[in-house]
Amino acid sequence: MTDTPPFTVVQRSASYWRVTFDSPPLNLVTFETFAALGDLVDRMDAADELKVVVFDSADPDFFLAHFDLSPPKQPYTGSSWLDVASRMARSRVITIASVRGRARGVGNEFLLACDMRFASKEKAVLGQPEVGAGITPGGGATERLPLLVGRGRALEIIAGADDFDAETAERYGWINRALPDAELDAHVDRLATRIASFDRPPLADIKALINRSTLPSETDLTAGQDTFRSSLTRPEAHARISRLLERGMQQRGDVEYRLGEHIAER
Repeated sequence: MTDTPPFTVVQRSASYWRVTFDSPPLNLVTFETFAALGDLVDRMDAADELKVVVFDSADPDFFLAHFDLSPPKQPYTGSSWLDVASRMARSRVITIASVRGRARGVGNEFLLACDMRFASKEKAVLGQPEVGAGITPGGGATERLPLLVGRGRALEIIAGADDFDAETAERYGWINRALPDAELDAHVDRLATRIASFDRPPLADIKALINRSTLPSETDLTAGQDTFRSSLTRPEAHARISRLLERGMQQRGDVEYRLGEHIAER
């Protein structure tokens, strides 16, 4: 594992933390990211006064690009993404994503695991490109998105494998609000500070109550992950992913900036 953490944590106060993803060149999600997030959730749950955590990115072009498709250097035995996402969703701490740049694949699935999502109108791009790469989402998109946007729009997003702007995402119910980029930080900070000023027990209680009717079952999430793993073994998936990597995927450039367009090219 790398010694460089994929994010920094700033404790604005005992009740309010900011977590900033900073893993050049693209904020790719790796197994190390899962492990670091698992450790972070442990810290969150152990912090008796913590009420709210805001996630953002140091890179204005990439929030969390997508999963790193490079072969792992060694077997990974740490926390799975589904475990981390479920623990975040069920934690007493409220989580807010403040999105600039691209959040695709498991990057978008990270957003879906947060309690709230706010995005820059000018700079946020969301998407689930997996089908275009010959595979299926495996980190909760097929389970969480329909609960937010409905069946038809979930199929549009996942089967279409295209990029979506923040204003469309807001209209669909995918995110809470799309805000002018110049207003995003102040809006999220004001909300987080307001939440942090309230007592922890009622905040934890209302999150637990809302979770009862808004979270997918562990059985459904596991089924999605199993389908994803199976899809990775298909020769067609290997061919599509290889072509994308050859064109420049996972490098800072046009393919990553406009992945929704490039992924449909044969």
